[in-house]
Amino acid sequence: MRLSQLTVRQFRNLASLDLEIPEPGVVIIGENGQGTTNFLEAIYYLVLFRSLRGAKDRELVRFGEPGFFVAAVAGAHRVTAGYETATRRKKVTLDGSEVSKLSEAVGTLLAVPFSPADVSLVGGGPSARRRYLDVVLSVSEPPYLGRLTELKTALKQRNAALRRGRPEEARAFDGPFARAAEYVTATRRRWVERWHERFGELCRALGEPSAAGLRYRTGEGTDGTEGTDDADAWCRRLGARMERDLRQGVTTVGPHRDDLRLSLAGRDLRIYGSAGQQRTAAIALRVIEAETLAATRGAAPIALYDDVFAELDENRQARLLELIREALPGQAIVAAPRDSEVPAALFDRPRWQVAGGRLDG
Repeated sequence: MRLSQLTVRQFRNLASLDLEIPEPGVVIIGENGQGTTNFLEAIYYLVLFRSLRGAKDRELVRFGEPGFFVAAVAGAHRVTAGYETATRRKKVTLDGSEVSKLSEAVGTLLAVPFSPADVSLVGGGPSARRRYLDVVLSVSEPPYLGRLTELKTALKQRNAALRRGRPEEARAFDGPFARAAEYVTATRRRWVERWHERFGELCRALGEPSAAGLRYRTGEGTDGTEGTDDADAWCRRLGARMERDLRQGVTTVGPHRDDLRLSLAGRDLRIYGSAGQQRTAAIALRVIEAETLAATRGAAPIALYDDVFAELDENRQARLLELIREALPGQAIVAAPRDSEVPAALFDRPRWQVAGGRLDG
């Protein structure tokens, strides 16, 4: 996939940009806080129409401005997204027509980010890994985002009833929750089954000699078995947990409590992995994300590199880049604070300087 044009208005500290993006990509040079990461975030916003860093839409608006707007030409399509602070309204268009559901435009632009912050995918709590799964599957499997939204809506309504101490009202949402949970859990499990061996291969290719594992883990502390995640089974679980849920005021079982367990030599990487091992696993997850999108959407995503090479020597830079470029052979947008931190293999791309949210190509 190629990003050929990018327009940005009042996004983070980026005031106004109208850019033609070179076919191989571009290198953005700028010190911390000048706008390099914001530039990548503006691009990624058009993948899933939410912040790469988990910020709320209102937090993306440049200080003192009424809203933001981003647009891109990706392949043969033009996709835009705008947000108004006063109305809290987000408007997304695809080829000039406003979409009724975000899922209609999700994946028009395909991109995979690589950042030092990715280590939180491994060292952070279960919510970081659930979000990773949800992002990958929302972009790669069009129905997933809608079913995930249904799950979150039913969960929110059920929890509200639980907090009010109304069990019958809470039970009214068991059916919608269970039907969505069946799809979400089954889709997550299929993805893990498809990619768990590849995770081990990538960790080995990145220099980790111990066997690496990838496994779906329920919030109840089990791996689960085939046939236990249908809607009827979920309804039974919800019924069995009702008294506990009423006491705690939340739904204590469901896909929102599950985890993606990463292991090395059979030991939990989150707890026992070194910083280097966690970083290796995080890179492997991002490569798998790229390979998933390429396999399901029929196009190689754009690579977004945010200062990921700074701590690596030249040999490790080359090995890492070679591995990533096998999955992402096309366009690359690279952000770095200094020229010296850009790998030699990316020197051929044009250089743009960013300072105070302004680009100088």
